[in-house]
Amino acid sequence: MRQARHGIALLITIMFVIVISVAIGFGLKQVNKASSIVKNENFMYQSRIIVEDILKILKTSPDIKSLADTNSSEILFLFLSQSSFIPFESSGLEIIIHLSSAREKLNPLALKNSQERQDSIKQYFNNYNINSQYVDLLLDNMSGIKEDNSYSSMIFDENPYLFRDYITSAEHLELINDFYLKEYNDNSLSKIDFNNLFYYSTDENMSIDVNYATTEVWEMLLLTSKARAEFLSNGRGAYTDLASLNLDEDEKTQLALFPISYFEPVLFVRLEIKKEQSTAEISFEYNIRTKQESNFLIQP
Repeated sequence: MRQARHGIALLITIMFVIVISVAIGFGLKQVNKASSIVKNENFMYQSRIIVEDILKILKTSPDIKSLADTNSSEILFLFLSQSSFIPFESSGLEIIIHLSSAREKLNPLALKNSQERQDSIKQYFNNYNINSQYVDLLLDNMSGIKEDNSYSSMIFDENPYLFRDYITSAEHLELINDFYLKEYNDNSLSKIDFNNLFYYSTDENMSIDVNYATTEVWEMLLLTSKARAEFLSNGRGAYTDLASLNLDEDEKTQLALFPISYFEPVLFVRLEIKKEQSTAEISFEYNIRTKQESNFLIQP
């Protein structure tokens, strides 16, 4: 059975790579024939064509659809393991496609309406000597505009136009962290790898897929040691239910505070595109079940 599942995942991977290469190559040839605009505009147009082609493949490929139909966390894990890094060249562009799970980290919005989660993550940060008011600062940036200005911090006095409905990106978090550093004269946040802890989305109900949870996320979820968190992270791809995690009773109680899942067929797609001196990084998530893309981010 395990060999059959490996074979299915490998077949899906091969078909996905072949179809992407052919489709993008054809699409860019058409662009090169039709486009007479300046280099940078042409590059951005080509980048848009690449995204459109990849989305079309994701939505129409029966092999990709079968990842959700099999309902197998193991097959999805094998597919992402084999397809995590896909480099190729086409029409003068260097393209790298990165595929991963879009549910491997915590969305800070999950803290917004849960005092228990807020208390738990305060303990996690306290383990690194980070003031518990840091969590209040995060919550300020997810609480919207308050007419009475009843925020827990002064961050909006210094940054009156800072977006405050949710944390939008790593760059947004960096602004928040810089304020914390100056306000409390505390550099303890440097101990946390936020790139492996937080995922930024408007969906406050999104679950963490434990088959992809990072070491940092496991440490935060269970308030456990780094070694224990690494052990659980290394077991990724093999979790099917609570019993398969082999947690003790305290760990089970702690884990129950957060929304988790054992199978979330939602891909995080990140594209690195380069042509001569022009570069772009484009990312989005794609839900295989609903065939919907969301959470686009473009960085030049």
